[in-house]
Amino acid sequence: MKSVSEFFSMGGYALYVWGSFGVTALLMIIEPILVHQRRKAVLQRISRLIRIKSEQNS
Repeated sequence: MKSVSEFFSMGGYALYVWGSFGVTALLMIIEPILVHQRRKAVLQRISRLIRIKSEQNS
């Protein structure tokens, strides 16, 4: 490698390469957040269903 700017230009493919890295990093940040939200919603739904079922049995 002759220079840092040459490294970052990636022979003309910089937009594709760095864009791919950026999208991947973004998705790796967003996915755990979405999984946490889904888990929380499912646990609330299960709790609500258990509460409804116990009220019906009373």
